Amino acid sequence: MGPEPLVHVLLVSFPGQGHVNPLLRLGKKLASKGLLVTFTASESIGKQMRKANGIGQDLTPVGEGFIRFEFFDDGLAEDEPRRMDCEYLPALEKAGWEAIPRMVNKYAEENRPVSCLINNPFIPWVSDVAESLGLPSAVLWVQSCASFAAYYHYYRKLVPFPSESALDIDVQLPCMPLLKHDEIPSFLHPTTPYSFLREAILGQYKNLEKAFCVLMDTLQEAELEVIDHMSRICPIKAVGPLFKSRQAPSASVRGDFVKAEGGCIGWLDSKPLGSVVYISFGSVACLKQDQCEELALGLLESGVNFMWVLKQPDKNVVFKPVTLPEGFLEKAGDKGKLVEWSPQEQVLAHPSLACFITHCGWNSSIEALTSGVPVVAYPLWGDQVINAKYMVDVFKVGLRLARGEAEMVTRDVVAKCLLEATEGPKAAEIKENALKWKAAAEAAITEGGSSDQNIQDFVDEVKRRAIAIQSRTMGVVDDLVAKASPTELVSPADRIS
Repeated sequence: MGPEPLVHVLLVSFPGQGHVNPLLRLGKKLASKGLLVTFTASESIGKQMRKANGIGQDLTPVGEGFIRFEFFDDGLAEDEPRRMDCEYLPALEKAGWEAIPRMVNKYAEENRPVSCLINNPFIPWVSDVAESLGLPSAVLWVQSCASFAAYYHYYRKLVPFPSESALDIDVQLPCMPLLKHDEIPSFLHPTTPYSFLREAILGQYKNLEKAFCVLMDTLQEAELEVIDHMSRICPIKAVGPLFKSRQAPSASVRGDFVKAEGGCIGWLDSKPLGSVVYISFGSVACLKQDQCEELALGLLESGVNFMWVLKQPDKNVVFKPVTLPEGFLEKAGDKGKLVEWSPQEQVLAHPSLACFITHCGWNSSIEALTSGVPVVAYPLWGDQVINAKYMVDVFKVGLRLARGEAEMVTRDVVAKCLLEATEGPKAAEIKENALKWKAAAEAAITEGGSSDQNIQDFVDEVKRRAIAIQSRTMGVVDDLVAKASPTELVSPADRIS
């Protein structure tokens, strides 16, 4: 008799870089503690991930368990414009309802039955699929707990938020600082052009009671009060920062859509300690042309060393390609390096880094905070505005360059802010604060630390539920056998003989 199959969890991701990364990081953590993890999403990103990372369908050992990939067709052509608007979400849901049960049934036939489904935001219907299959489900929230609380209170109508008749009111949420109207997640503001994203996120709250756990890629010590408050409402476990690991990362288990450019670390090696400004606005958002020019000229005016991730936007998105001022790279010389994509985790860990100009997406925010890197905050939309509020005013690890995408920041303001963030008393203060959060994160991921323990507790619960599912299934079989007639218990082969 062979060994018992590992408890198997299926992770279902929305096909966005900022969603894939944390869910895959969670998958590696779960696998390291002895689970079999299958990661699935639409084939539209599967193709990109295979090309950038060389991933396949084979089992990859991670710690005491394994991780594997399997993608499904979402039914749309690669250049289908609907991929970039509100019509994509229903199409993805339809494809997922067909593909995921088929996968689960196939795994059961292969003697590796799925015991739990885990999804991330924008695809709340995964909980419904799990329920229809008689399986437990959990959610990985890929934003901060503060953002989660803001959406929850908006959805439940528990406190006043800006409305058509009161656009500029402040919002006071329990265990959180007062939020100005432009510091709440921008999708909740009545003027947002992305109301369909608001509805997609709020869909998770309609299904919240179906998930037995809400995992969060946040540092418990950083959001202690709001996590404690929201934990009384729903079962939250802070499992971040997920990108940090006690084990050596597996090079073959990455979720990048674009291969990071070589030479980034070598260039950083050539620069003095604490001298480089790193600039990235994430995988989706891009600055407008005039703002991009002002930022570039501000970099030159400040005289700092810089590495700038300038990824041109995907086709069909709302953002337009940008060009740099004429002669910019020549004027920057060896002080500047332009790349399309970078190995951000390694860049943020590099000793030559001074600060990070960031859009304050949560992945970038939690990575900077727990790597000990000060930030210069330029939020654009969504949860980025509340993240900027926390990074600057609550965690005190940065300076605010702008309040949102509508604000134009001129080159002289850019230069002044960069100099303040890289030299002098303010730079020393935010660096000291950042290093404290880095130390807290290192403690959280050590054995028995807050993050490690929460992940272990989750794994134990998944295993307990897997045993319960198995017992229930065996009970059904036993009942069928007990009710069957003697003739029904004879195998077809025995009947023939």
